[in-house]
Amino acid sequence: MGGNISPDQMYKNAMAIAEAGGLLHAVDRGSLPKIIETILSEALVLGLLRQGVSKYLAIFGHGSTDLGEVLRIYESAGVVRCFNFRNEIEMAHAATTLRWQYGETAAVVTSIGPGGLQAMAGSLASASNGVGVYHIYGDETTHGEGYNMQQVPKRQQGLFGQISALMGESYVLHTPEALRDAMRRGALRVNHPYQAGPFYLMLPLNTQPQKLTLNVTSLPEKPTLPRVTAADNDTFTQAVELLGDHDKIVIKAGGGTHDFSASVTQLAEKSGAAVALSPGSLGVLPNAHPQNMHVGGSKGSISGNFAMSEATLLIAIGTRAVCQADCSGIGYDNAEAVININGDLGDLTHYNKTLGLPGDIGATIEKLLAALKKAGGANLDKKANWLSQCAAKKAEWVAFKDERYAAAPIMDEVWDKPVMTQPAALKTVADFAKKIGAVKYFDAGDVQANGFQIMEDDDPGATFTETGASYMGYSASSVLAGAMADNPQYGIAFCGDGSFMMNPQALIDGVQHGAKGMIVIFDNRRMAAITGLQEAQYGHGYKTNDAVAVDYVAMASAVTGVSAHFGGYDADSLKAALDAAYKHDGLSVLHVPVYCGPDPLGGMGAYGSWNVGNWCEDVQTRYHTQDI
Repeated sequence: MGGNISPDQMYKNAMAIAEAGGLLHAVDRGSLPKIIETILSEALVLGLLRQGVSKYLAIFGHGSTDLGEVLRIYESAGVVRCFNFRNEIEMAHAATTLRWQYGETAAVVTSIGPGGLQAMAGSLASASNGVGVYHIYGDETTHGEGYNMQQVPKRQQGLFGQISALMGESYVLHTPEALRDAMRRGALRVNHPYQAGPFYLMLPLNTQPQKLTLNVTSLPEKPTLPRVTAADNDTFTQAVELLGDHDKIVIKAGGGTHDFSASVTQLAEKSGAAVALSPGSLGVLPNAHPQNMHVGGSKGSISGNFAMSEATLLIAIGTRAVCQADCSGIGYDNAEAVININGDLGDLTHYNKTLGLPGDIGATIEKLLAALKKAGGANLDKKANWLSQCAAKKAEWVAFKDERYAAAPIMDEVWDKPVMTQPAALKTVADFAKKIGAVKYFDAGDVQANGFQIMEDDDPGATFTETGASYMGYSASSVLAGAMADNPQYGIAFCGDGSFMMNPQALIDGVQHGAKGMIVIFDNRRMAAITGLQEAQYGHGYKTNDAVAVDYVAMASAVTGVSAHFGGYDADSLKAALDAAYKHDGLSVLHVPVYCGPDPLGGMGAYGSWNVGNWCEDVQTRYHTQDI
């Protein structure tokens, strides 16, 4: 290795850490010196250990051989674990779910060039959903001796650092001694309480083996930040006055409410508000809670969109007002005022007529509830008629859903026989997941859109829906997170045929790393969500299907260790296939043909507005005429 630091010395350092049970414990025991001579690659591994990061997802290349050697040594001592993958996007998704679901921060490692670009593309999911992950990419050398193979072929310095900085925050380790600053910035980015996301470390080929003197105890630790909320009590007094003045209140629970289920539920009950969920906040209120109106937004539901459009006071909590959450800005037709609870000032002030309550959602709601109690409550009797109207709409939505769940198989021209509708198939698998306690993953398209309308969750950890970027291939890749987690949970990926084919190598990596879960492919032989959109807007579907039949059971069976099953054409066959697939002690695949066509029973419908295609003019005109 470079820098005249021997592998034996690195192994000695690693064993000292392993035997002491941690980096600083080894320093305290004297088995690891406080000041060591090392190279940047080892220093980086130590820096990540200081923050509790010991899991690496890697595809090694010529741009990461030095770091790979350090990881080999440290894994042999039992200090880190490294999981090799076959696709950078796939492993970026798996790392996202490992942090999002299990709370374990990992580092994604790629070589220089295309590998980094692919991993960066996959990191859009973590960036869009506020999930902290480290990304470490090989980079061009710093001496400028000539093009390094696979660098951006342009005569400009540090281009990969610039590209990755556009996605989030990036640091080029141009000098080994810059590591301390890089790790401090990275620690805050991946652990930010409101705006977490990927942090990109560019690791030039020539600085990886460079020698440096490192003070191990100076490496930044994972930040521990206190909960904060607004100090101005008058603001909470104004908020209480709004709660008392308005009879029709809706809480929009965004993805940021995922960890604040109890707080949101209590605020809804004490204020007399109906709650409209976002696709990413299913389960924040239990499904049967009378004030849970289910999802509202550009797809939405009958009850969720009713509550949003009729309310005169909006309480926006942890939401970034994405199109699927607020109908491209026009979901609140009658809103006269807004209370917004958010840690990000941009999201906090998104709407006009806003009373902003910045800070931690839990701490802020606690203070608001205390102020409400002091004022004698929100006069819930005045809200009774509003909640009764909402309850009627929820009953209408439940009846609508039940009709679709009970729909018999419908004749499909592609399959040339009756097949299950997507709602019926999704509900069957969702019920099975609830029965066995499995977590559910969704990524993009018609499966996702129907899915978040159908899922009937009672806690926010039951479903992870990647609606931030709607990244095809996310759900199948997410099953692999369980293979790396300390306390794994059985997972079921709900994905369309198109989404599955984005990352089918998840089958190989799933077996390689011992994943236990199921990938259910709902196959309608087309991009049904886009076909439906084209037909609704222009009257014709165009280039969103193909004539190529794929035997997914045969494909999956070709991977040793995968148990593949055909789900059949009716609910009884699907239930039997689910039972058989679940019995396999490993990774299973289920292929389920589903209907796509004009019959309204074939889908869940749409209830909001969306600024896409030839709808843009109408939506944007309405947006510019609304007061909030």
